[in-house]
Amino acid sequence: MTPTDKLTDRQATVLKVIARHIQDVGYPPTIRELGDKLGISSTNGVNDHLKALERKGYLKREDSKSRTMQPLYWPDGTRWEANESADPGYADDEEVHQIPVVGRIAAGDPVVAIERAEEKVAVGEGLLGRHRSDVFALRVNGDSMIDDGIFDGDYIFVRRDRDARNGQIVAAMIDGEATVKRLYREGDRVRLQPANEAMEPIYVHADEARQTVVVGPVVGVFRRV
Repeated sequence: MTPTDKLTDRQATVLKVIARHIQDVGYPPTIRELGDKLGISSTNGVNDHLKALERKGYLKREDSKSRTMQPLYWPDGTRWEANESADPGYADDEEVHQIPVVGRIAAGDPVVAIERAEEKVAVGEGLLGRHRSDVFALRVNGDSMIDDGIFDGDYIFVRRDRDARNGQIVAAMIDGEATVKRLYREGDRVRLQPANEAMEPIYVHADEARQTVVVGPVVGVFRRV
């Protein structure tokens, strides 16, 4: 049923930002990312807009979690479909891809990984957005990325690309051990930043002779229930 309550201009902007983020990268933004895009410093302020969108029937979420945001309608009442982007990856008859799970990765201290493929995860094209080739999955172990909506036991999809941008969530190898963090290149050091206020970042300095390799950016998250 089409929602009847009209959105405010600000609510309409919030809804469009969420929808376009999904179309661009294949998954919803976190509350923090949404606040950055909207220029809202308070997570409570962002959450108020999300609650209003849910109440008016334009958006749904699972237990108010960030990465479960799913637009239902555009502000004009037109039903939202992710395949309205240039990437037709969300069609009802979308192709199913078998993504190899090559090991586990720490959302916390690095652990020994990435191993040989041990299983496969079947996902539709829509979950991966435009990234459908050269993608593999890793199983997450730990809770250092929970504020970015990545939880223990989740599968993350990683696209092989060592030229990840600053601020992206990446899979990285440090002396042969793997971890998932946000990447920041800062002069002669690399900062791998967790998304959990209880945990400290990992710093790797150029003069430490620690081999650090960015495997690639995270392009999707999958959770079995």
